[in-house]
Amino acid sequence: MAVLKVLEILSSSKKGWEDATAIAVKKASKSLKNIRSANVSNMSTVVKGDKIVEYRVNVKIVFELG
Repeated sequence: MAVLKVLEILSSSKKGWEDATAIAVKKASKSLKNIRSANVSNMSTVVKGDKIVEYRVNVKIVFELG
């Protein structure tokens, strides 16, 4: 039986939500092993004037404890 843990990470990107999620997973994989999934629990943006300047996500990273 596997024991899993969830870690919530906040990430941002100027390109989009998908890129912000990929950044979170890449950063987490530097210190976490056995990542099983990433669940985006919230998405938001930063708006200046009439333009979106930053995309933000809250990502729950699920990994197996070894």
